[in-house]
Amino acid sequence: MRADRVFAYGAATGLLGDLLLGDPRRGHPVAAFGRAAGAVERMLWRDHRGWGALHTSVCVGGAGALAALASRCARRSRTASIALTAAATWAVVGGTSLGREARAIGAALGTGDVEAARARLPHLCGRDPQALDRDGIARAVVESVAENTSDAVVGALVWGAVGGVPGLVAFRAVNTLDAMVGHRSAKYLRYGWASARLDDVAGWPGARLTAALATVAGDDPRGAVRAWRADARRHPSPNAGPVEASFAGSLGVRLGGPLSYSGRIEHRPVLNDGGRAVRVGDIERAVRLSRRVGWLALGASAAGRLLAGRLIARGPLTKGRTT
Repeated sequence: MRADRVFAYGAATGLLGDLLLGDPRRGHPVAAFGRAAGAVERMLWRDHRGWGALHTSVCVGGAGALAALASRCARRSRTASIALTAAATWAVVGGTSLGREARAIGAALGTGDVEAARARLPHLCGRDPQALDRDGIARAVVESVAENTSDAVVGALVWGAVGGVPGLVAFRAVNTLDAMVGHRSAKYLRYGWASARLDDVAGWPGARLTAALATVAGDDPRGAVRAWRADARRHPSPNAGPVEASFAGSLGVRLGGPLSYSGRIEHRPVLNDGGRAVRVGDIERAVRLSRRVGWLALGASAAGRLLAGRLIARGPLTKGRTT
């Protein structure tokens, strides 16, 4: 069986596994990678970009090399190749856990238990829960659902289509490193620079595909396109901007504005300024939109891989022609 079909069948099986089972309960491979990356950091940390780049190279390169070795070992068996792709997809995507956490916070807000929602918010994003009221928590959840749809689902599928199991694993390694060291704290401003920049590059295609799919899967395609074109570039993140703007337009809500990280206030631009304020009920709408985008991304990635495989199998268009 060709590699393009292996990816299509394996990724579909893995995404279905995530839908039915969620993340692995114990021994999560991403958690194991995080522990290994933390050990590497303890050995290499210096307040220097070069040492941070070495850390990124060792961690991402090591994860990608192990995935490539596993793919090579499974290559002789069609069943083993599909199973390995399915297992890797299940391990690296997190759409079901994302939706579960968002809905849990929404349920707490729906019953008026703001303190329970605040206690759960750190499972979803790194904002200061105590700085947020009920509506602020709802907005934070919708923004996190939008951004993590790209980071935890679509981006992984895109790179899986490009590079198979090594692409899936390497993308998740890059994204995990960015979460660990890619933020602008005093400790990681230099050391985490390489991880943050690599995450920007790796996340670029998935973010654009997420934004595009959100425009067709949401309630207001024209509003999504309008918000994407008008507001995405105003966001400080080159990848979160298109995703959050398109989600805002699709849902008809305003996102962005002031937020607090570790006691530091940031003033983000408002996305889809003509929309209404986020309500608690919009959390469920955002989760449903995220799920639709994830399945559409699987179809788009598999189709792209199949098309590329056919073009490669045919060879150059001019092969065998005479003049």
